[in-house]
Amino acid sequence: MAAKQKRKLEDLSVDEFLLSGGFDSAGESEEEIPKKNGLNKKNKKKDLKAADSKPVLKKMGKASEHKEQLSRLQNKDPEFFKFLQQNDQTLLNFDDTDSSEDEDEKKYHRLPSALEEASSGDEEEDEDEEGQKVSKKSKKAVETIKVTDKMIKEWKAAMKKEPSARLFREVTQAFKAAVATTKGEGGGQCRYKVADSSVFNALVLFCIRDIYVALQRMLNLKPEKDQKKLVLPSSSQKWQKNLIDIKMYLGGLVQLLSCLTESTVISAVLRHANQLVPYYLCLPKQCRHLIKQLLKQWSTGEETSRVLAFLALNKICRHKQETYLNPIVKQMYISYVQNCKFTSPNALPMINFMQRTLTEMYSLDTQATYQHAFIYIRQMAIHLRNAMTMKKKETYQSVYNWQYIHCLYLWCRVLSTLHPSDVLQPLIYPLCQVILGTIKLVPTSRYYPLRMHCCRALTLLSSSTNTFVPVLPFLLEIFQQVEFNKKPGRMSKKPINFAVILKLSKVNLLEKAYKDGLIDQLYDLILEYFHTQASSIGFPELALPTIIQLKAFLKECKVANYCKPVRQLLEKVQENSSHITGRRQKAAFGVADATAVAAWEKQIQQEGTPLSRYYSQWKKLREKEIQLEISGKERMEDLDLPEIKRRKIQDKKVEDKKEFKDLFESDSNSDDDDDTLKVKGERGRRGSDDDDDDDDELLSDMSDDEGMDGRDSDDEDDEGDDEKPSKAPQPMSSSALIKLAEGGEDLVEDLELSDDDD
Repeated sequence: MAAKQKRKLEDLSVDEFLLSGGFDSAGESEEEIPKKNGLNKKNKKKDLKAADSKPVLKKMGKASEHKEQLSRLQNKDPEFFKFLQQNDQTLLNFDDTDSSEDEDEKKYHRLPSALEEASSGDEEEDEDEEGQKVSKKSKKAVETIKVTDKMIKEWKAAMKKEPSARLFREVTQAFKAAVATTKGEGGGQCRYKVADSSVFNALVLFCIRDIYVALQRMLNLKPEKDQKKLVLPSSSQKWQKNLIDIKMYLGGLVQLLSCLTESTVISAVLRHANQLVPYYLCLPKQCRHLIKQLLKQWSTGEETSRVLAFLALNKICRHKQETYLNPIVKQMYISYVQNCKFTSPNALPMINFMQRTLTEMYSLDTQATYQHAFIYIRQMAIHLRNAMTMKKKETYQSVYNWQYIHCLYLWCRVLSTLHPSDVLQPLIYPLCQVILGTIKLVPTSRYYPLRMHCCRALTLLSSSTNTFVPVLPFLLEIFQQVEFNKKPGRMSKKPINFAVILKLSKVNLLEKAYKDGLIDQLYDLILEYFHTQASSIGFPELALPTIIQLKAFLKECKVANYCKPVRQLLEKVQENSSHITGRRQKAAFGVADATAVAAWEKQIQQEGTPLSRYYSQWKKLREKEIQLEISGKERMEDLDLPEIKRRKIQDKKVEDKKEFKDLFESDSNSDDDDDTLKVKGERGRRGSDDDDDDDDELLSDMSDDEGMDGRDSDDEDDEGDDEKPSKAPQPMSSSALIKLAEGGEDLVEDLELSDDDD
């Protein structure tokens, strides 16, 4: 049997061997082989199984495996196989073309054998898909309802009567369709369609006015007696039922806010969003989108929009401080830095608004404020260190720019407003050092405006935190560096606004407005600083160097317009110093008693000092002037003054000669009665030529006065000559003088000799 089976296996091909279940028969023959050779054959057959069966099994699909099982069934149970042949022939004779190759084709793309047939099939499928899409679009077009004014009125009446979930869904769908039109979308996916602008306005107005109240009634939300506590809508039992519609409405409102451009409409939508803040707090995704739009309006919008956006941001941070405070404050600071790059009289109030509102946000959590302030102050200190060490133009510009200065002023305002704070107290000293280093970086006259800004920030920080900062030396230094007695090189049309500049040009340093503005700025800053120290017990010692410096300036300066304000400032400082000295002499405590000194200073501050009373009056007038400058009502700005152009002396001399020459030639043709004046005019013309020569030699205005004196003396001589008519010969007319110069035609033959001559 073994030999027959062996010969039988040799005659079979691989496919026939696999279909006939040859492994089972091979297993029977192996039992009769000796053990020594059996081990090797078993190993070889195992290798054949691993080498041949694996790739075949990989290629075989489900249909081929099933057919193999049926062939095995013919050998194992021939009776059942015959039964299948008689009763179910289709089960045995099935097509296995989709078995292995089709499955491989599904996994890997292969080029089709007949391109025309494949393309025709694809086209048929595409046509079927397009037909389905068209049918779907037609169904949607049939379902779309056009919103009308009548529908909006019905919705409004129903909302006021009894709001329901179904009604709110309809209004939300219509609002979504209206918002879709703002971005150029037709709202095809929506149930409703808004095609008219009047309908759009009416629908948006209806939503802004009535949706919030309807939502509160629909969810049965009652306001708490304590307004500080916020009632979240998610606490309502009907919240889950209406959640999808509320999400759709809140998302549409944010999308509408991002598309609007009219400031009044933006303000109305922001008021509505401020009402819906509790709903946004329950939906984190919609809340993040709202915060993004609020930050945009806070930093770049109109004045009203900025305020409303800040109120909404503040409301979000107060009620979800752990989640939103840090990211919101960080984005607000970045937006502040980005939008204070350029400073002008119109932009300055908005920058101040951002400073104050950002300070209020930082006041919500001093621990988070310390982390932010430490990072950003350290960042500015690094920029300053790089500028001091590298000493390049690029590093200087990284410090001497508006963004850097406004950031310094912001942190001064934050530390001043939040004082006293044990958390923020350690940041005062490094911030002062950064500002002082900024002043000393490039201490030239061109950067005096930047120095003024830094001194003003230090004064604010010093007064609010009760910290002594040496500001006066940087101001008094200017009196020594600038020559106020020197005449300005050129006139300027309008004054220099030091509030909106950091650097002066070389032309500005030659103008008269530069020195005028410098005196005004020094007066303001010194007065403000002394006002902060007016009630200090050490005011006389603090003011002594300033008094000495101001007296020295008054002694050297000869310009009355500069001496007047400085003298007034000196008088006020001396008056306050003498007042503090007098009150200090009556004190019964020692300098070491800190509590008694603090109580004494507080009492003096409550009573008031001469300098503080003067400062309050001056501050009111100064604020009015600043408002006029910001609003553009400054008188000098409206005037268009012509520039004075000096002519060269030689050109002036030639033009004067031509002018006087034409003048006297016209006079020479006049009547003979003015002969006397003509002679004097010629002498005056010679005198004017002499005066021009004097101008060439002296190059001063005094030469004109001397020329006038010379002309007066000539005129006096002429008058003296006229007083003696007997000695002077008779004057001749100009025509007679011309004839005399030409000479007459003397005829010799006409002469007659008298008898006396003979």
